[in-house]
Amino acid sequence: MSLLSVIIPHLNQAAELEACLSSLDAQHLDHALYEIIVIDNGSTVPPSAIVARHPGARLLYESRPGPGPARNAGIQDAKGEVLAFIDADCRAHADWLRSALQALPSPPNGTILGGDVRIWHDDGSRVTAIEAYEVVFAYRFKLYIEQHGFSGTGNLVVRRSDFAKIGPFADINVAEDVDWGQRACRAGFKFRYVPEMIVFHPPRRTLHELCVKWDRQIQHALNKAREKPGWQIRWIARALAVLASPTLDFMKVFSSNRIHGATARIKAILVLVAIRTHRARKMLSLMGESQTIVWNRDTSV
Repeated sequence: MSLLSVIIPHLNQAAELEACLSSLDAQHLDHALYEIIVIDNGSTVPPSAIVARHPGARLLYESRPGPGPARNAGIQDAKGEVLAFIDADCRAHADWLRSALQALPSPPNGTILGGDVRIWHDDGSRVTAIEAYEVVFAYRFKLYIEQHGFSGTGNLVVRRSDFAKIGPFADINVAEDVDWGQRACRAGFKFRYVPEMIVFHPPRRTLHELCVKWDRQIQHALNKAREKPGWQIRWIARALAVLASPTLDFMKVFSSNRIHGATARIKAILVLVAIRTHRARKMLSLMGESQTIVWNRDTSV
């Protein structure tokens, strides 16, 4: 069976990294079959003590900002024939790696795997409005893979030989998972959704955190849009479509089997309207600006 290298970029998320590494320690897979590589990207306090508590994990450093360069550094040091990517603030289901290795032999060569990302909810606590929204609308990897041709790097598995043919992740100025997925598709690779590959992501705690996440994604999209002539008209139309989109997505809230109860659904709708309004306003406000992307310098996002 192939040796698997788990690649984790990290920046100022010490508690989350501890939970992530603990979930990897608990995998239903022989530890001899996988290694764990954490790449710190300039944390205020390097996570050396955290990594040292987890046998089989090692720590690298990458000075160039962004999760893409950090992942690239991890890949260069990796020994595995298979690369598995997870984010430092995620927790892996105990069968995550075993499911990935079981799924790899069945697709033809040139297939890249992406899995299910679910919102982590502590048992017994009330569902917040942000949780209710994110359960329905965040991390829709099945949609990304089957309709948009890419998988988020928070739950991605690829053969090392295939990664080498596609090339490294881009820097912080673009959405590196989308960019890499597009390059993979142009090179003839296919993405496959594997629902058994489950990773959990904590919900954002406040509306501000959710807005900051979208602000970063909007800047990525704007950088890409400016590459084509006449982008302003398309960008304004896109912003107006975002503003009107909640009317089309109400039914997604009411029909989703990931959320339960009328109160939780109403909370999700309120956040949906607030976020789409913020996104549209932000898109229009940025048209005359050029901003630098900053990755997780605020430890809350």
